[in-house]
Formats: sequence, structure tokens, C-alpha cells
Amino acid sequence: MGYGEEVDSGHARLHELGYKQELKRDLSVLSNFAFSFSVVSVLTGLNTLMGTGLNFGGPVSYVYGWLIAGAFTLFVGMSMAEICSSYPTSGGLYYWSAKLAGPSWAPFASWITGWFNIVGQWAVTTSVDYSLAQLVQVIILLSTGGLNGGGYQASKYVVIALHAGILLLHALLNSLPISWLSFIGQLAAAWNVLGVFLLMILIPMVATERASAKFVFTNFNTVNEDGINNKLYIFVLGLLMSQYTLTGYDASAHMTEETKDADKNGPKGIVSAIGISILAGWAYILGITFAVTDIPHLLDKNNDSGGYAIAQIFYDVFKSRYGSGVGGIVCLSVIAVAVFFCGMSSLTSNSRMAYAFSRDGAMPYSSFWHKVNKHEVPLNAVWTSAFIAFCMALTSLGSLVAFQAMTSIATIGLYIAYALPILFRVTLARKSFTPGPFNLGSYGIIVGWVAVFWVALISVLFSLPVAYPITDQTLNYTPVAVVGLVILVVSSWIFSARHWFKGPITNIGNSSEEA
Repeated sequence: MGYGEEVDSGHARLHELGYKQELKRDLSVLSNFAFSFSVVSVLTGLNTLMGTGLNFGGPVSYVYGWLIAGAFTLFVGMSMAEICSSYPTSGGLYYWSAKLAGPSWAPFASWITGWFNIVGQWAVTTSVDYSLAQLVQVIILLSTGGLNGGGYQASKYVVIALHAGILLLHALLNSLPISWLSFIGQLAAAWNVLGVFLLMILIPMVATERASAKFVFTNFNTVNEDGINNKLYIFVLGLLMSQYTLTGYDASAHMTEETKDADKNGPKGIVSAIGISILAGWAYILGITFAVTDIPHLLDKNNDSGGYAIAQIFYDVFKSRYGSGVGGIVCLSVIAVAVFFCGMSSLTSNSRMAYAFSRDGAMPYSSFWHKVNKHEVPLNAVWTSAFIAFCMALTSLGSLVAFQAMTSIATIGLYIAYALPILFRVTLARKSFTPGPFNLGSYGIIVGWVAVFWVALISVLFSLPVAYPITDQTLNYTPVAVVGLVILVVSSWIFSARHWFKGPITNIGNSSEEA
């Protein structure tokens, strides 16, 4: 190190943990935050699941549900940030579990956390890009006259082809050097922030009819075609929109090996992404809800958008004011760009997780996944993750109901992976955990237990039936999929991995080798 050269604390900490620096450390705290903020993407989750929120509870469900989910998510994020500060590696959650569970439990803890994390990430990438394909289809439908005006309604095969094209673009973008991705990530964060404020002001301002403040803050929609009448049950199901949106902030952890001073900036990225998303999301919810005046009409499968709630809101607002819904279609395009950025950042995070997991030998053909090109980009992990996301979306061709469970699987799978290292932190490592620069002090244990409680609760809630009577078309496949994943992960451990997987392994030959 030359005279006057600044010491990167994250680089030094990575070396202490036994890893040689292989990825280019170009990301600032702003860039690290941008990746998580783009994956959380208020405009993605709140808009693609607006129909769910309206159907299960309406304004009360998502106005207050957002604040409840946001508050508890902040507990989860703060606990994760504290651990990230101590262990700033691309492996993130599975590495944390290994270190916190202790030597005897480390391999199994690492194995199960890692697989829940990566499968959850694949499900997120799949659901985000498929949601974008559906949104593009709705934009085309409205642009060609709408459902009642002879508009073009794409088949499920066209939608899956759009999904494939979107994944291809995301894989190409993720093949660029990290400096380029950093710029795109910051652009994505700016687009999300500006898009939120543009739409939350523009839509109610253009609307010729506006909801009253009483409607926005007190209306509770109990009318649905799903056979559910219990108000608490309805409210719980409406929470999915909020909790699904508030996922993916582990991207900051997976990008730490490419972030300057990662032991400080990685945790800041996690917490700030959640905090700013909560504020921006609530403001957006309030703004859009003032333009909601007829919930049954917005959810009607025979309306111009085919029942796509947010599209119908925008379309109706501009059509009632100007006699044409073109302005609404333009606003939908703003959302589509945000969803595109969300999918791109999701694949970035996904590929870094696969890169790190394979570095420790946990993935089949690990040497293939772990390869880094001349630009220090894990190219094979990028393209293979995109391919897996495409394969997961193929379930939509057989049953859209089964595919829709991806939303819940993505939420539950990721949150289980979030909760496991936190659980180990407050139990097995309660006295041995050594905090980094970002820490919660004496509140760490309390915050951790609240986070674990919340994850356990939503894992049960989002496994409940969403329609009655229960048939093969109304069954909530989430618990089936999650239990299936548990069986696969645990059985692969018992019959194979326990004999060879030893948890995270260092890539430094000896302690004196330069990282």
C-alpha cells in the first residue's frame, strides 16, 4: 500500500474473514443503496398487486397494512444490517448463518439458509419479470382499443415470450462491467423516486372524481368473490401486497464485495432502502387511493384492462378528463420502466448470491457458476440465473394459480432466509457475536427477536387459503411449495451434502497472502 492511500475498511474486513478480493470494489454507499431500493421498488410491488389490495380490504388494508408491514420490516432490516456490518461478504445470509450458528451447526445452517435465499431470489426475479410481461400485455391491450374496443389481448404463450425477452435484456445488462451497472442502478433509484412523486400528484390531480378522505382512511372492502367474510382474515390477505413489495433489500449485502467500506456502507444501504421505501410507498398509496372511486369496476375482468386494477385507474382518470386514455398508458409506461429496473437489479443480486454460494462449493457444478470474466463479472451466474427464472415461469402455462404462488414463495422463501441468521444471532451467538461499525448495541437482541417473530407470523399468514371453497384452482400452493423446498434441501443434506459441504471456505491460502 502506497503512502497516503486510503484504507478500505470493507476490503480489510473481507481479508480478515478469509476471502481474496475477486470483484471490483467500485460501488459507493449511494450505488449500494440504489440496488436494494430498485429491487424493493415501490412502483413494482404496489402496482402489480394493487388488485390484491383492493380485493382484500381496499384502502384500510393497504393504507394501514403498509405501515404495519413497513415497521416490522424495519426491525428485520436493522438486524440484518448489524450482521452485515460484521460479515460484509457477497454470500450474505448463508455466510452469516454459518458464522453465527457455531462450528458444529455451521455447515447445515449455511446450507439451508443459502438454498432458501437463492430459491427465493429466483422466485423474485421470475415474478418481477413475469409481472412486467403482463403489464406490457395490458399496455398493448389498452393501446389497441382496450378489451371492449377490440384491443389485442395476448395469449399466455405471447406473455411467456415477452418474459423471455425481458430476461434476455436483463442478462445482457448484467453482463456489463460493475461501473456501468452502478450508473444504471442509480438511474433506477432516481426513476423510482421521481416516478412515485409524479404519479401520486398527477393521477388525483387529473381525476374528475376523487375519493373523500373518509373513504381513503376508513373504507374497508369486504366484498370479494373468494368466499371470505371475516374482516381480520381479509386484512391479513391484503398485507401480501405490502410485504411482497418490501423484499429484496438483501441486495445491499450481496453487493458488499463490490462496495467501498462495505462494513459501513452495506448496512446503510439496507436500512436506507427500507426507510425511504416506506415513506415513498405510503405517500404513493395515499395519492393513488384518492383516484379510487369504484372498486368493483376496477376489479371487473370485463373492463378495458381485463381487470388489471392500476391500469384501469390510470386509463379511467385520463379518459374521464380528456376523452382519451393515452395519458394513462403513458403513466403505465413509467411504471413499466421501474419494474424493468427492478428485475435488472434483482438478477444482479441473484447472480452475486449464486457466485458466492458456488465459491463455497454448495452449487452443482460450482466451478462453472463461480467463473468471473475479464471485467470481474460472474457471467455464468448471471446467464444461468436468468435461464432458471425463465424455467420457473413456465408453470404459468399449466396453471396461473400455481404460478401466482410464486409471489408468496418469493416473500416467504426470502424472509425465512432473512430470519435464520437473525435467529442464530439472538440464540447461539447471543454472547459471542462481535458487532461491526454499524450495531444496535443493547437493543440488538430485542430487535432481533421482534424480527424473528414477524417472519414466523407472515410465513403462517401467507400460507392460508385465499379462496373458498378450496379446489385445485383456488388452493394456495405456497405451503406445498415451501414444504417441498424444505424436504428437498434437508434430504439433499442428509443423503449427500453433509458428507462434503463444510460451510463457507476461504480462498486465501494463508493469512499473510494479500487479499
